[in-house]
Amino acid sequence: MFTGIIEEIGHVTRIANEKGNHRLTVSSSQLVKELKQGDSIAVSGVCLTAADITPKSFTADLAEETWKRTSFSRIRKDALVNLELPMQANGRFGGHIVQGHVDGTGKFLALKKLPAGGYALRIEIPNDLARYVIFKGSLCIEGISLTVAAIEGTEVTVAIIPHTVKMTNLKSLEPGDPINLEVDMIAKYVEKMLRGETASTAITVEKLVKKGF
Repeated sequence: MFTGIIEEIGHVTRIANEKGNHRLTVSSSQLVKELKQGDSIAVSGVCLTAADITPKSFTADLAEETWKRTSFSRIRKDALVNLELPMQANGRFGGHIVQGHVDGTGKFLALKKLPAGGYALRIEIPNDLARYVIFKGSLCIEGISLTVAAIEGTEVTVAIIPHTVKMTNLKSLEPGDPINLEVDMIAKYVEKMLRGETASTAITVEKLVKKGF
């Protein structure tokens, strides 16, 4: 499990396509020191397994499904990626619950610097994810735990502080770029439970007959 607090920016140093599966090599100066083969690491919000590790980089295998369903389809050599190691049991919960399981990709629209300081990030989200995004709610964008500032249809605006811009790959994105999105996991569980409750308590003719009506 992750919390969406980015610990380091990595650089993609190599992309290989081996029989339909992609291998991604990412440079890291800090987090790679803590990695062992088989460890999980979130790369721009995608939970991957570190395979080959060197003192300055790690390599992870990407299934074709992962390649298609994430923003990795736009990945090029030297691209910036956000890195986070899993949360430790005794760690602080700085962001929100992030699984590293991308729900879909949105579209980066703009990152505008505001006169009063900070930035406004505008993105477009898919229709099927819009119901999970609420004003002041949490949304994981490219692995970053962020708070929704405004919603207009499928366009979402997020307030970004300068530190977040400095410490993430947001500054490298171009309008139209796909971005990884993971909505609030709790919202999805609540939705499922409510659907189950509605189905089990709904009044039907069959239930009335069984009760003797």
